[in-house]
Amino acid sequence: MRAARLIKMVLLLQSRPAMTAAELAAELEVSERTVTRDAQALSDAGVPVYAERGRAGGYRLVGGYRTRLTGLARDEAEALFLSGLPAALREMGLEDAASAARLKVSAALLPSLRDASSSAARRFHLDAPSWYHEPETPELLPVIADAVWDDRLLRARYRRGGGREQEGTEVARELAPYGLVLKAGVWYLCARAGEDFRVYRIDRFTAVEPAETRFDRDESFDLPGFWDERAAGFARSLLRTEVTVRVSGRGARMLAYTGDRAAAAAALAEAPEPGPDGLRTLTLPVESLDVAYGQLLALGPELEVLAPESLRIRFADAAERLREMYR
Repeated sequence: MRAARLIKMVLLLQSRPAMTAAELAAELEVSERTVTRDAQALSDAGVPVYAERGRAGGYRLVGGYRTRLTGLARDEAEALFLSGLPAALREMGLEDAASAARLKVSAALLPSLRDASSSAARRFHLDAPSWYHEPETPELLPVIADAVWDDRLLRARYRRGGGREQEGTEVARELAPYGLVLKAGVWYLCARAGEDFRVYRIDRFTAVEPAETRFDRDESFDLPGFWDERAAGFARSLLRTEVTVRVSGRGARMLAYTGDRAAAAAALAEAPEPGPDGLRTLTLPVESLDVAYGQLLALGPELEVLAPESLRIRFADAAERLREMYR
């Protein structure tokens, strides 16, 4: 632990002209007294760390000293490519590796380029979770992430979702964990179970145990392509019923924001041209009539439900209650 901290201290001083004891203590997450002891230890080991006293003082490296400890370890190199996802790194337990990798890259850059990482961080940030959603980090995520990085088989217990008969039941699985996906604040594992590739929600794992053996990764496996295909198939599988509606031009534009965007686009593409009144009649796939009621009601007078009759009655009742409310 201390050796890693000393290396990090050297890299910090190499990447900046000078740093105060308070700044080093904050970066290293130790006390200023520990910084003083570490600086002395580096000096005793032959690293030319110079301490300047006074209000403008601090620590710096003398004589343009350059450490040769800038080679990236594998975990640091892999984490570096995820450095634009700080929350994801933290949840997978890779924050320290990414920090060390950024320091090593910064130390290897020309002095004029050492502010590149902070300059980019001030301008771009990826916030993965959706609005109005408080993300929760699954407890088993770091263990699963380690297995993904290490190509190590997982023995797992998984709580099923899906249909009523299977909901909540637990199954035992041996999985080859190929990749992790963070979708709208929810973590998923893409893994091979037997000969099939499947998707598992991380928060449904109740127990995981990395095996001693590793699996042979299929190098042709394309994680983004696999996820896109499964996500599209999952979205289509949810659309189990249809409603017939008549929409205005504005309602047609709003459809994409009330439900499945792809289904709305396909329904509009197949619908006939607007009539003289500017309205279009189309058949829209929906998850259920209850879901359709909540989604389509948001379009207000820009949409009229034609079928099924039960949904049309619900809309008429809502319209009547609104009329009474605003009379």
